[in-house]
Amino acid sequence: MKRVFTILTALFFSAVAWAQQEQSASFTLEQCIQYALDNSIAAKNADLDKQIAKAKVNETVGIGLPQISGSASIVHNQKLQRFFAYYPTAQAFGGLDENKQPLLNIPGLGDKDVVALQSPFQLKSSGTASATINQILFSGSYLVGLKASKTYTELSQRNSDQTDQDIIVQVTKAYYGVLINKERKTLFDDNIARVDSLLRNTSALNQNGFAEKIDVDRVKVNLNNLQSERDKFLNLIDLSIQLLKFQMNYPQEQQIDVVGSIQDLTLNTSIDTYKEGFDYKNRPDYKVLEVNKKLQELNIKNTNAANMPSLSAFATLGYSTQSPNVSGVFKTNSPFKNGEYPGVGPDTWYNYSQYGVNLSVPIFSGLQRHYRTQQEKLKLIQIDNNFGRLKQSVDFEITQSAVNYNNALKSLSAQKENQQLATNIAHVTKVKYEQGVGSSLEVTDAENSLRTAQTNYYAALYDAMVAKVDLDKAYGRILPASTTTNSK
Repeated sequence: MKRVFTILTALFFSAVAWAQQEQSASFTLEQCIQYALDNSIAAKNADLDKQIAKAKVNETVGIGLPQISGSASIVHNQKLQRFFAYYPTAQAFGGLDENKQPLLNIPGLGDKDVVALQSPFQLKSSGTASATINQILFSGSYLVGLKASKTYTELSQRNSDQTDQDIIVQVTKAYYGVLINKERKTLFDDNIARVDSLLRNTSALNQNGFAEKIDVDRVKVNLNNLQSERDKFLNLIDLSIQLLKFQMNYPQEQQIDVVGSIQDLTLNTSIDTYKEGFDYKNRPDYKVLEVNKKLQELNIKNTNAANMPSLSAFATLGYSTQSPNVSGVFKTNSPFKNGEYPGVGPDTWYNYSQYGVNLSVPIFSGLQRHYRTQQEKLKLIQIDNNFGRLKQSVDFEITQSAVNYNNALKSLSAQKENQQLATNIAHVTKVKYEQGVGSSLEVTDAENSLRTAQTNYYAALYDAMVAKVDLDKAYGRILPASTTTNSK
């Protein structure tokens, strides 16, 4: 019984935990951004680029460490090569038969002065195994490569910052879209409740003979249209939430709830506050170009370093053997019979070793290095030109975003006033109608004007939010201050 109770308790808490997971998670703007920075595909790829850059640095460092390689081979010569020698040389090497004649004559040479012989020192099968170690002592290209690899790491970080900026911009705009739609949904509910109340009052007036049937129908049509618009708008809300999930790389099948209020947003920021302390270097794309310039300068140094001498040390330790057949290579005892080859001892592996240094001094390579250096210098000039182009692009982006922001604020102010006026008109018209001094047509027109004013206001509010995000991006204020410092 106790065991059954334990199992039921575990199942109960598991069900509670599962139900909690099924509930929608609540996210503020900062939490949405952080989730996207941790989980979006672009952010993950940027993080992988940084890991690749670190691995590249370690790879470059590894070039300067001792390099050890080993090799082994077994060779069988079915037909040994001959070598040519004068007669006295052939006699000295024992290349004569039992009649003191050369083993092989070459016709046409006369007097048998030259003979082709098989070396008495070479057997048909041989084996060798060796290990070699190389160590760079000095290399200008290697030293430049170390600096370039570290700069490449900095480039990956700057690219990651630029990716983070794009993610923040996209998530922020999607978040504002959901926030605006939530406010509009509440507004739809209020409008429907107000028109529904008007319909009930109009129906009562009609039943008491104070309103015509056409007045009831007109308000009913207005209510039906409003409810239909609300149903369509609910689909748009779902779509905006799906967009936010997509930008965050949040599971589409899981629920999410946006926390926040548009009243908490500050939109009346003066442009002058942006101009104070502005620096092109605050923008991630400018920093990327700076690092590219560093890499190009290192490319020029690397090209020049190719003209410098390089010094390396090496050492080799190996073993070798020979045998008249392949199987003899793997045997420790001699396959020769006693006296068959006088002077040849047991067949075994003999070691050998060598060490030394290699000095490579470039002397002349035509005009290749000269023109290679010239190409790299021209590329550096292109990057300098890109700095000017980027500054012009930033200046235009700042001007454009500032104009859009000012226009958005003016439009928002006007639409806010229009919404307030339309609200007052709708209220007065409704009161007049209920008091019998107004018509239902005036009420319907006032309600339509109010909804139009409300739609225009929220559209202007969203445009102002987006314009502010674009302005922050233009002035390089999207990323936190900690990411805008130069890497050491």
